[in-house]
Amino acid sequence: MSKEATVRARVEAKLKADVEKLFKKVGLSTTEAITLFYRQVKMRNGLPFDVVVPNETTEKVLKETDAGKNLVRCDDSDEMFERLGL
Repeated sequence: MSKEATVRARVEAKLKADVEKLFKKVGLSTTEAITLFYRQVKMRNGLPFDVVVPNETTEKVLKETDAGKNLVRCDDSDEMFERLGL
């Protein structure tokens, strides 16, 4: 199938660079990654991932952790599970 359509999008330069590094790690060009995304949308008749809006509690926690507040640091997974009571 010939490729005759063009997709253009403006994104943040750092986001583009970071994502293209990840594409390179998995052996994809940007064009291949976009084509893969389009094919998945077509196959699923929708986005290939859930799009959700965080509730108030989740949004509060995200803002706090982004600000470095209320963080609990553990040395390893055993300590984390112990602190969680699991």
